[in-house]
Amino acid sequence: MRTLKTKLFVAGMAALTLAGCGASTTTQTTVSGLNPKDFDSTVQGKKTELITLKNNNGMEVCLTNYGGRVVSICVPDKNGKPTDVVLGYDNIRQYADTLNSPSDYGSSVGRYANRIKNARLTVAGKTYQLRPNDNGNCLHGGGNTGWPNKVYDIKAKTDSSVTFAITSPDGDNGFPGTVKATATYTVKSDNTLDIVFQATTDKETVVNMTNHSYFNLNGEPSKKGENQIVYINADKFTPADSLYIPTGEIRSVEGTPMDFRKAHALSEHINDFSYDQIKNATGYDHNWVLNTYKNGKGDDKIVAASLYSPVTGILLEVYTNEPGLQVYTGNFQGTGIACKHGIKYPKHVSVCFESQKFPDSPTKIASKTKGWEISDPYLKPGQKYYSHLAYKFSVKTQK
Repeated sequence: MRTLKTKLFVAGMAALTLAGCGASTTTQTTVSGLNPKDFDSTVQGKKTELITLKNNNGMEVCLTNYGGRVVSICVPDKNGKPTDVVLGYDNIRQYADTLNSPSDYGSSVGRYANRIKNARLTVAGKTYQLRPNDNGNCLHGGGNTGWPNKVYDIKAKTDSSVTFAITSPDGDNGFPGTVKATATYTVKSDNTLDIVFQATTDKETVVNMTNHSYFNLNGEPSKKGENQIVYINADKFTPADSLYIPTGEIRSVEGTPMDFRKAHALSEHINDFSYDQIKNATGYDHNWVLNTYKNGKGDDKIVAASLYSPVTGILLEVYTNEPGLQVYTGNFQGTGIACKHGIKYPKHVSVCFESQKFPDSPTKIASKTKGWEISDPYLKPGQKYYSHLAYKFSVKTQK
């Protein structure tokens, strides 16, 4: 492990100062094996910490206010064994070190999740240049100076719920308007991690928030997760080019490797590079148009997607009121970076389910691309942004 020291970050990031690491008091670790003292620090001049939420049915969720992140989710497997089902780091030093261990693990993403083409945004007739951080495009609000790498305030906290708050000033990474946003994470009695994103603005802008947890339900994140079984409740998806920007087409999944209407293992098509969409992404990294969204409203009581491990018997069901769901299969894993508990994650180790407005919606809507009107990302003064995402865990026997 590298020596702890102050680091200067580029693009105006403040120094990371580790605090309290030398205290002699014994600290009890979490069920997932985290030491809260490894998150007790000061980043960008603000205090960071580890927050632990629990219920009475064996679920534990650990989060940090650095990026409003989920650090671990422990749920019982088919034998009752507590199993951590998300990727991440086990200390604040690595999360905050955007130079040597960049990640969006578990973060509350904003101001605009996913990509905006050419990092250019038109709002109310005015064009804004955003911070490009992904092949000339703006990804997840601008990368290491975006919301995933800001310290959120802890607005409220109980044994089962925490609300993170962030104020994004006018011009933040080029986006217009001062936005005040919250991300509330609640552990429910039925082993659901319920997430509510809310925001307001003083000038018309775009808002598209999501959670970016990487799920491996096998309990073995040192091994590939291609055996995990995926279901996506979607008849259509939005194809993307080689830079992950949607082409504007809304295409049927019928007869393609994008069809998960009948659940099957990722391994069935994830390496099928004869299909351009799989080849471009070296796996799955696409937005599906959810069947749960109809007539301008999403039904968050219907399963939008699910993930199942035949190893542990753990089932994850995803619910959202959003029109789109980005499913990403850890195609950029395999970096060799030692992560939580020293484990080096391989490629295709995990699956992300990011509820969202479609990627590049501002560009497509501005050009009146057919079908994209359901993905309106604009927020005006006096309006309230509300986005709901729920991850529900249970155990089932394999059919």
